[in-house]
Amino acid sequence: MKGYFKLLLVLVVTGGTYTAAFAQQNVLNAKTPDQMRASELAGTLSPEKPMSYGYVDQRDILWSKTVWEVIDLDERINFPLYYPVDTVALDVSRRSLYDVLVKNIKNGSLTEVYVDSYFTEKRAFEDLKASLQKVDTTDAGYQALNAGEVVPQEYINRRDITAADIEQYLIKGMWYFDKRLGELKYRLIGLAPVAPDVNFIDDDNVDPEENKVPLFWVWYPAAREILHNAKVFNQRNPSNPVSFDMLLNARRFNAMIYREDNEFGDRDIKDYIVKNALFQLLESNRIKEAIRDKEQDMWSY
Repeated sequence: MKGYFKLLLVLVVTGGTYTAAFAQQNVLNAKTPDQMRASELAGTLSPEKPMSYGYVDQRDILWSKTVWEVIDLDERINFPLYYPVDTVALDVSRRSLYDVLVKNIKNGSLTEVYVDSYFTEKRAFEDLKASLQKVDTTDAGYQALNAGEVVPQEYINRRDITAADIEQYLIKGMWYFDKRLGELKYRLIGLAPVAPDVNFIDDDNVDPEENKVPLFWVWYPAAREILHNAKVFNQRNPSNPVSFDMLLNARRFNAMIYREDNEFGDRDIKDYIVKNALFQLLESNRIKEAIRDKEQDMWSY
């Protein structure tokens, strides 16, 4: 019996090595760029569909806590959510998270888009244009307009929010203790890109820290298949990229809690710890540690 298991292990390892080598060989032997791209996609180990969530009965949730977190894109570990911002010289398969979201909202593939994190007011792409684009007319354009003439396009300035303008992501999720499995688990509910207000994005008189706004909120379960098909550069193994869905569900990022559900109307930490960044960070860590300790407390008698 022991020899059988050893043989099975050898076959599995050998088969995996052969598959990876065969995929790499196809890339090296490609005659055209299209063959190379097809070979790269065929060589990935990602499943065709995102891994489905297991069913959780409400009676199995012994305890839960909903938290809002901010992902700062200035941190190195969060770079895969930000780059690439310049896509002119890159293949179409490599896009930032913001570009993936906006593209699918624009073409109608992603419709579960809302104003806030409570997902009560829905938005279409046409409704989002005011927060994603600024259109301004120069003085010469106003002169032409007052004279009853058609304003030439060169007198109209357009400023679009791009991936390079995204500074943060806000995420909403729920930690819960599954008494059936006997473990603490996390489920991502929604996310929102944060950028400077497009109306004041180039205004030096406005404080950049006070000018950040969430552009829209996406109901995450509806975006999973879209994010699964969008790949992220894998620094440890570029030949096997991971998907945005895998990266977010595995929490391969660093985030800070800025709000938790509470009796005060889910107020932010900054609303009761005012103008003290250090104490706000300590409060965020306190909430995080309380959640982590909950699982340990469940096994204490």
